[in-house]
Amino acid sequence: MSAPAPTAPPVLVVGATGALGGRVVDELLARGKTVRALVRPTSDASKLQDKGVEIARGDILDLDSLTAAMQGADAVITTAAGYTGGDKKAQDVDTLGNANLAEAAHRTGIRRFALTSILTSDQTPDVPHFWHKKLAEDKLEQLGVPFVALRPGAFLAQVTTLAGNPLDKGWVLWMAKPDIPLTFVHTSDLAAYLAAAVDADASPAERVDIG
Repeated sequence: MSAPAPTAPPVLVVGATGALGGRVVDELLARGKTVRALVRPTSDASKLQDKGVEIARGDILDLDSLTAAMQGADAVITTAAGYTGGDKKAQDVDTLGNANLAEAAHRTGIRRFALTSILTSDQTPDVPHFWHKKLAEDKLEQLGVPFVALRPGAFLAQVTTLAGNPLDKGWVLWMAKPDIPLTFVHTSDLAAYLAAAVDADASPAERVDIG
């Protein structure tokens, strides 16, 4: 009787209970990846478990829990963003939390780290949640963690919540100065790009604008 095939090292998804993170999980599973999700101790992980996802309980603000969650993982994908979730600790999530992720990845020797960044984050020091993404990229590079930072523009799904689906209406309502160019992404497309970034041919500190 032959021995069962060894299980491939998992990809850890941070933010897997969110809209984008949930789609990333599905994309990874569709690619045959073993998936582990970082889930807060009080969060419901039943939907992820039903899909066969391994659950690691922890918190982005707890470095030790991140280090434990990354043990034995092949790669990490993070979609976590405090500023979008209305978290009372939003700034801590976007600063200390991202620094903790980088440090844990450094400690555990993660092969590839895929970060959800923001378009023009390196040009906007006066916009905190943009600039924090740039600082997260810098921290990964400083620690020598091989990473791919995907920098999407605005999510088209955000527009639909403001004034209806622009694809149905043929026009878009957006609050901005008239000389500012707009670029949008589909959540599903970004999720697919993040999943693909795990094995993409990329430099150790690759930054990719998306829109």
